[in-house]
Amino acid sequence: MNFIKLIQSFFGDKSSRDMKLIQPFVEQVKLAYEEVKSLDNDQLRAKTKELQAFIRERGKEKLQEIDNLKATIESTPLDQRESIFNKIDKLDKEVLEIYEDALNEVMPVAFSIVKETARRFAENEETIVTATEFDRNLAANPSKDFITIDGDKAIYHNHWTAGGNDLKWDMVHYDVQLFGGVVLHQGKIAEMATGEGKTLVSTLPVFLNALTGNGVHVVTVNDYLAKRDSEWMGPLYEFHGLSVDCIDKHQPNSDERRNAYNADITFGTNNEFGFDYLRDNMALSPSDLVQRRHNFAIVDEVDSVLVDDARTPLIISGPVPKGDVQMFEEYQPLVERLVDVQRKLATQYLAEAKQKITEGTALLEEGKKDESNKALEDGFLSLYRSFKALPKNKPLIKYLSEEGIKAGMLKTEEKYMENNNRRMPEAVEPLYFVVDEKLHSCDLTDKGTAWLAKQVNQDDLFVLPDITGQLSALENETSLSEEELIAKKDELLSHYAVQSERVHTLQQLLKAYCMFNKDDEYVVIDGEVKIVDEQTGRIMEGRRWSDGLHQAVEAKEHVRVEAATQTFATITLQNYFRMYHKLAGMTGTASTEAGEFWDIYKLDVVEIPTNRPIARHDLEDRVYKTAREKYNAVIDEIALMRNSGRPVLVGTTSVEISELLSRMLKMRNIPHQVLNAKLHQKEADIVALAGQSVNGLGAVTIATNMAGRGTDIKLSPEVKAAGGLAIIGTERHESRRVDRQLRGRAGRQGDPGSSVFYVSLEDKLMRLFASERIAKLMDKMGFKEGERIESSMITNAIERAQKKVEENHFGTRKRLLEYDDVMNKQRTVIYEKRRHALMGERIGMDIANLIWDRCINIIENYTYEGCREQFLKIFAMECPFTEAEHKSGDFENLEERSFQSVIAAFTRKTDRIRQTAMPTIKAVYENQGHIYSRIVVPITDGKKVYQLPCDLKEAYDTECNSVVKQFEKFIMLRIIDDAWKENLRQLDELKHSVQNSSYEQKDPLLIFKLESVKLWDNMINDMNDHIISVLMRGQLPEQQPEDVREAAPEQRQQRYTEQKADANGGQSELSETQKQMQQAAQRQERRQTPIVRDKLPGRNDPCPCGSGKKFKQCHGKGL
Repeated sequence: MNFIKLIQSFFGDKSSRDMKLIQPFVEQVKLAYEEVKSLDNDQLRAKTKELQAFIRERGKEKLQEIDNLKATIESTPLDQRESIFNKIDKLDKEVLEIYEDALNEVMPVAFSIVKETARRFAENEETIVTATEFDRNLAANPSKDFITIDGDKAIYHNHWTAGGNDLKWDMVHYDVQLFGGVVLHQGKIAEMATGEGKTLVSTLPVFLNALTGNGVHVVTVNDYLAKRDSEWMGPLYEFHGLSVDCIDKHQPNSDERRNAYNADITFGTNNEFGFDYLRDNMALSPSDLVQRRHNFAIVDEVDSVLVDDARTPLIISGPVPKGDVQMFEEYQPLVERLVDVQRKLATQYLAEAKQKITEGTALLEEGKKDESNKALEDGFLSLYRSFKALPKNKPLIKYLSEEGIKAGMLKTEEKYMENNNRRMPEAVEPLYFVVDEKLHSCDLTDKGTAWLAKQVNQDDLFVLPDITGQLSALENETSLSEEELIAKKDELLSHYAVQSERVHTLQQLLKAYCMFNKDDEYVVIDGEVKIVDEQTGRIMEGRRWSDGLHQAVEAKEHVRVEAATQTFATITLQNYFRMYHKLAGMTGTASTEAGEFWDIYKLDVVEIPTNRPIARHDLEDRVYKTAREKYNAVIDEIALMRNSGRPVLVGTTSVEISELLSRMLKMRNIPHQVLNAKLHQKEADIVALAGQSVNGLGAVTIATNMAGRGTDIKLSPEVKAAGGLAIIGTERHESRRVDRQLRGRAGRQGDPGSSVFYVSLEDKLMRLFASERIAKLMDKMGFKEGERIESSMITNAIERAQKKVEENHFGTRKRLLEYDDVMNKQRTVIYEKRRHALMGERIGMDIANLIWDRCINIIENYTYEGCREQFLKIFAMECPFTEAEHKSGDFENLEERSFQSVIAAFTRKTDRIRQTAMPTIKAVYENQGHIYSRIVVPITDGKKVYQLPCDLKEAYDTECNSVVKQFEKFIMLRIIDDAWKENLRQLDELKHSVQNSSYEQKDPLLIFKLESVKLWDNMINDMNDHIISVLMRGQLPEQQPEDVREAAPEQRQQRYTEQKADANGGQSELSETQKQMQQAAQRQERRQTPIVRDKLPGRNDPCPCGSGKKFKQCHGKGL
C-alpha cells in the first residue's frame, strides 16, 4: 500500500467526503417526496406555482426599491446620477443572493416535483390536468405533439417526437441522480459514468433555477443534441408551465431567437451562446438585442466545451483593405522545393545511418571497439540529423522501432543538448531547417537562409533586420532634420513590417509541409481544406487555423487561398462562461482536468457513484514494437471477439488509420461499419447499432475515440450473455480523458464489457514522450516480432506521458486566456459604455463622466495656452479661468469650476436643439402624422451632417427630448465602435509582432501587456475627445416642415463573418445557423448537368441520378 492509499484509508478520498456532504440534502428530498407523491396532478402543478410565488415574493421588496430609484433618474442632474446607478447595481446583486437562499429552501420540494412528474409520465400513457392558457398555446403548436386539449382538460401523453424520433418516456430519477442534481445546483461539475442519465439529472437543477424567472441556459456540444434535448426534456418542464426553447432553431438577431432567450429554459450550443453575446455588443438598436442577463448555465459534456473548445476564441471579423494580397501562393513553390531538398538530405542521412550502424555493429562483434565506436557515433549522428530534418518520415519511424536504434539516437541527442544545447548547432548545421515535433515549430538554419537567398538572388530577403540597432543608429544621426528623421523611421519600420510578414509566411508554409498531413490533421473536400478535430476525429465545418496557417495549407494543396480578415469582436469561451452568476457542468470524464476547472472557472469536480457497480473489465495496454505488428494483433482480436458473439467498437485517432483497418478487415471478409471524419453524418445511427449481434456474430464498428457522445450503445440480451461490448483502442490518445471516454462506451448501467488499448513504439505519443524506457526494456528482454508487453507498469508509464501532454495543453490554454484577459478588461469597459449608449438609460451619467475626465486631463497636463486651445478644440468654448488662476496650482477648484461651466454649456446646446427642432416636429406631427411614423432629423457638428432616424410620436410627446437622446446615442455608438475596431486591429498586429521579442530573450506576453496599455490609453483619450467634441458642437440646420423625409425602416443584416481561431495553430468556426444558410445557398446554386445523348449510360448500367435503379427502369425509360 503506497502513502496516498494509506492516507485515504484513514481520512477517505475526495469522492467519499463529497458524498457525505451531499447526503443530508438527498435525505431531505426523499422526505419531501413522500408528501409530494400524494398530490393529484392539478395539485402537483399548483405546488410549482406556489414555489414560484414564494421565491419571487422574497425579492419583491428589493425590486420595488430598484424601480423607485429608476423613477428618479430623469429628474436628477447629470452629475448626480452615478450614485443612483451604484445603488441599483448593489440591490441587483442582493436580489440574486436572496433568490439563491430561497432556492436552497425549496430545493427538496422542487426536486420531488420533478421526480414525481417523471414517474407519472413513465407509468401512465396519459396524464390529465385542468387546461390552462399555457396548455392551450402548447397544443396549438404542431411541433408539441405530447399534448392535446379535450374540453377543459389537457392530456399530456408519454411519447413524443425528439430529434426526429418518436420516443416514449421511461425514465425515473435514481438516488445517485439526486446526488448529481444537488451538485449541479451548487454550481459544481458532476462527473457521472456513461449511461447514468446525465440529461435526466440536469432536469432537477434546471427546473429549480428556472423558478426565479431569470432564465437557465443548457449548453450542449452540437446543435443536434441541443434540439433533441430541448424536445426530449421539454414536456417535463412545460407540464409545470415553464417555457422551453432552443436558440439553434432560429436565425441570429431574430425575434424568434430573442423569444428563445426570454424562455424560462433555453437550450443551445456553446458557440451560438458566445456569438450571440458578441452580436449583441455590435447591435445598433435595442431591438437587435437577444440575450438577457447571464444567470445560470449548465454545460453538458463540460470537458469538451470548457477544455477542448476553450483553445478556440470566438471571433467576429470582416474584410480588410487588400486582404487578398498575401504572399502564400507567391512563396509556396519556393518552400516546396526547399522541403524536397531537405527530404532528399534526410533520406541520404537515414541511408548513411543504417550503413554505418550496421558496419559499427559488425566491427564490435569482430572486437574492433575503437573503429566500432567511431562508426556508431557517425551513424547515430546521421540518424539524429535525419530525425531533426523530417521527424514524421515513415521509413525513419520504422527504423527507430528496431532494437537499440532509438536508445542510441537519444544518447546522441543528450550529448549535443549538454550545457543548454551548446553543441546543437554542430548537429543541425548541414540541415536547411529544423523541425521540432514537441514544440510544433520549423526554424530555418543559416544553410536554409543561404539556399533561399541563392534562389531569389537577394541575400537579405528572408532575414529580419535588427530594427532596434537601426533605430538607435538613426537617433544618433545629427545631420537629419526632424521631418527627415520621421521619414527615415517610417521607412525602416515599413521595411521591417514587410520582412516580418515574409518570414512569417515562410515559417507557416514550412509548418504546413512538415507538421500537417492530409487525411490526418485535415482533409480536402470540394476544393476546401477542412480541419479534422484531433480530439473527436470529426470534420470541423467552417473552422480555420489562425495566424496564416490555414492559408499556408491551402497554398500547399493548391486550392483557393482565402483573404485575410480583421477582428470586429472576440472573446474566449473561458471569459464568456465566467460571466454567468452561477455555472455548473456534467460529463463522464472531468477528474483528469479537475485542476484546470478550478484554476480557470473555480469549478469543483464531484464524482457521483454509479447506480449499479461497473462490470466492465479494463485490461492492461498491449505494447508492440511496430505499428504493423500492432494492427495485425488488433485484427486478430476483432475476429476473436466477433466469433464469440461480442460486438466490437474499434477506436481510432485519424481517418488514415480507420481506412487502413477497414481495408484489413475487408481482406479477412469481416463485415463492419466505418465512422470517421469523412462519414461523420451517420454517427448517431452507426453507434446506436454498435451493440448488436447477428446470427451469433458481433457487429464490428470502427469509429473515432469520442464517437457518439450523447448516444448510448445498448446491448441485446444475447450480447450481454456473450460478455458485452468489446472496446479496442488502436492508439493511446494524448489525453487520458479521451481514452476514458472511449472506455466509457462499454459498461453502461452495469452491463458487462471489456476495454483494451493496443500501442506501438511508432505511435505519436510514444515517439514523443514515452518510448525511451520501454524501447530499452524490450531490447533487453529480447522481444521477437509480434510479441507484446502487457503490464500495469507499462500502462502507468503511458499515463504519465499523457499527463505531460495534458500539462502542455493546459499551458497553451492558460496562455491564450492570459492574452484574452488583457483584452477582456478592455472589452468589459467598452461593452458597458456601449450598452449604456444603446439603451440610453445611463447615457447622461456617462457623458457627465466624460466631461469630468476631459476637464481633469486638460488642466493637469497642459499649460494655460494649451488649456485655452484644448477648451476651444474639445468643448467649443473659452477657457473658464485666467492664467493667474492656473498658475496658482489650485487644480481641484479649477476642475470643479470648469466642469460646471462645461455642463452648463452642454445643457444650453441640448436645450437649443430641442427648441429648434420642436416647431418642425410639431408641424409635421399635427399635419402629416398620418403619413410618417419615423423621420430623419439632421444634426451637424460643423464638419459632418448626421441623419438621425427618430420616432415622430415619441419626439412630439417628449418635446424633442428623445431627439437629443438619439443624437447622443448615435454619436457615442458610432465613435465607440470605430475606436474599438481600430484598437482590436492594433492588438492583432501587436500580438503578431511581439512574438519576435522571444529572439531578444523577452517574454512576448509581458511586452503585449505593457504595449496594450499604451494602445488602450491612447484609444480612450482619442475616443473621449472625439465624442465630447461632436456633442458640444451639435446643432440643427435650418429646416422647413416640407423638407422632412421619412426614415428608412431598420434593417437587420449580418455584416460580418463568425469564426473560431486557435492561438496554437487553432481553428475558427462559423455558427451552425450560418453553415445551414451557406449549405442551402450552395444547394440552390448547384445546376444539374443535362444528360447528353451521346454520353448516355447503357440500359443495364446504374442510373446517374443516384437512385440505385437501372438506367432503363429510371431516367432511361422509353429511350
